[in-house]
Amino acid sequence: MLTSVDPGTTGAPARGSALPGDAVRVPRRRQLTGLLIAVILLVLAVAASLVVGSRGIPLGTVLDALLHPDLTVTDHTVVLDLRVPRTAIGLLAGLALGLAGALMQGITRNPLADPGLLGVNAGASLFVVAGIAWFGVTSALGYVWFAFAGAFVAAVIVYVVGSLGREGATPVKLALAGTALTASLTSLITIVLLSNQEAFDKYRFWSAGSLVARDLDSTLQLAPFIAVGVLLCLVAGRMLNALALGDDLARGLGQNLVAARIVCAVAVVLLCGSATAMAGPIVFVGLAVPHIARRFTGPDYRWILLYSAVLGPVLLLAADVLGRVIARPGEIEAGLVVAFLGAPMLIALVRRVKLAGL
Repeated sequence: MLTSVDPGTTGAPARGSALPGDAVRVPRRRQLTGLLIAVILLVLAVAASLVVGSRGIPLGTVLDALLHPDLTVTDHTVVLDLRVPRTAIGLLAGLALGLAGALMQGITRNPLADPGLLGVNAGASLFVVAGIAWFGVTSALGYVWFAFAGAFVAAVIVYVVGSLGREGATPVKLALAGTALTASLTSLITIVLLSNQEAFDKYRFWSAGSLVARDLDSTLQLAPFIAVGVLLCLVAGRMLNALALGDDLARGLGQNLVAARIVCAVAVVLLCGSATAMAGPIVFVGLAVPHIARRFTGPDYRWILLYSAVLGPVLLLAADVLGRVIARPGEIEAGLVVAFLGAPMLIALVRRVKLAGL
């Protein structure tokens, strides 16, 4: 059994940690070096997103389009009207999904927690479908309110169902409740779409999880919601460190468990709702990114959240670029590429972590 440590230090997590296998002390130098590497990868991913596509554009031309735009030049128009918007959306959505995944894994102490696996994305999707089918919503700013409501309702249902029984909200019960809810909501989505052809036509492209052909102006209006979610994450780091020690010990250290869970839940709803409204229900970003971060940070959630905010956009933009390259002259949506890459990671996690230790 693991030994308790101060949650604010960089050391092995105490009893109740979600990831006992990762309980290794990580030197501060390694944390800073890893963060620098992550930032460099983010810069490279942004550059690749602007340069790579069905139409090859040199980096010098991209820089010229950004610094001295001339809309009479075709390459400048492609960069400004197509690639800059999808890169900006990839940055915002990746940041939101990475942070949301880290929050969900921390608050549930479940290494398999993810907005897609726990039904949050499905809830947001169902409400967005309802908005499209019955209220004629067509913009990201219109989607977001339905996405917020759906994410909140799904999160509450999963937590309530997972809390039933003598042991309360265990990680296994939360995962099972999320899986069952996702299946149920997916069936409801199918029923709505089959009865409304216009909604189906609008939804089928959005649901694939893509960064292309999105309305940048409406999307940027969602940035304040993500900003609030990020600010809540700054508060949540110490709370998650305390929760990782187990409810009893966290309560003994003076942590208000109800307040901690409310703060994290609000942040998750804001981040997941915004990301889903922007780019559709993209899965596995929130699952993969926190695990990658832990290899460099150890169990300290203040560092995990910081890394997740950088690595989330890296993964999503890299998937988007890869989707453009492997299917030229067409492309594969980023959400499909991320799902293809994330499935092996999920299998590896299930094999590495014993079910009793989830």
